[in-house]
Amino acid sequence: MKTRNWILAITLLAIGFGCSQSPEKQALEVLEKAVEAHGGLEKWENVSVLQFRKWTRLLDENGNVESELDQWHEFRFDPYFEGKITWTKDSLEHVIHYDGANLSYFMGGNEVQNPGFLASKKKDFDAAFYTVAQPWKLLEEGNALSYEGIKTLENGQNVHSIRVDYGPESDIWWYFFDQNSYLMAGSEVQLKDHRSLVYDLEEENAGGLKLHGKRESWRINEQGERLFLRAEYRYSDYQITPKK
Repeated sequence: MKTRNWILAITLLAIGFGCSQSPEKQALEVLEKAVEAHGGLEKWENVSVLQFRKWTRLLDENGNVESELDQWHEFRFDPYFEGKITWTKDSLEHVIHYDGANLSYFMGGNEVQNPGFLASKKKDFDAAFYTVAQPWKLLEEGNALSYEGIKTLENGQNVHSIRVDYGPESDIWWYFFDQNSYLMAGSEVQLKDHRSLVYDLEEENAGGLKLHGKRESWRINEQGERLFLRAEYRYSDYQITPKK
């Protein structure tokens, strides 16, 4: 009888280990709940055009304003992905336009054709869309996801932490979702020369979706302690055109 009980115990233990979820599967389950909390996948996939205003202010470590930028973003999903970002600086209009294949940049009506400059602006364009498309973009295939459990941010908020690995030469990212509501609480990135933590302080509701509203970016040390406020962001005036 003791032998049978021992075999049963081992069998149940093995089943328990076999049923334990991998960090990737746990991350996907959190993301699915986060997507639902932000309006769902169906509503996001039904967007034809997404337009919004993004205001950015950069500060130095002493709190002095380095720059301010007020941009209008337009991303078109249908029939193919394209987009445009426009703003005015020093009385000159700046336009970044991606036509689905190539990126062009105009300053004061004059086209800039330097390849290195255009490559840099393509990264800015991609980053702008990737940021506003969270958390839906995280579900794309190719993202190496890993759930790292519950974490308490510097502001005291408890969050689900998901690490995203974009490759050996890429920056390391973590995305945070509120422990209870699964709304996006922020993100953290380890760059080559510094580490940053972005807080999502408010969201905007548009077309049944919860999108970025007010955000703050802090420089932090390796222990996650805030050093100084680096940037402030404000997303507003969303306009969503659904697919026909």
